[in-house]
Amino acid sequence: MEKQTAGRDQLGDFAPKFAELNDDVLFGEVWSREAQMSPRDRSLITCSALMAQGLFPQLEAHMAIVKPNGVTQELITHLAFYSGWPKAWSAFGLANKIYATED
Repeated sequence: MEKQTAGRDQLGDFAPKFAELNDDVLFGEVWSREAQMSPRDRSLITCSALMAQGLFPQLEAHMAIVKPNGVTQELITHLAFYSGWPKAWSAFGLANKIYATED
């Protein structure tokens, strides 16, 4: 997995400990434990939780991660029935930008 630096890039000066925990523990240690759970499964769980809570800025960032992990926009259709139709509309707005771009 690619080394995550978003915490340090965005909050390193303002909240250095939070940035360190984000980059080194959450993404460095937890996400890298592929023997326990695949990146695809982690992506499914993470996006499901973010969409269900309506946390769309974070969902947008994670949608960019899930695409290379093999998750399709079908995830949003499925979640629409469990987390809400309006949330699915919002999520599709984000996903459309990500999935419409060519690699």
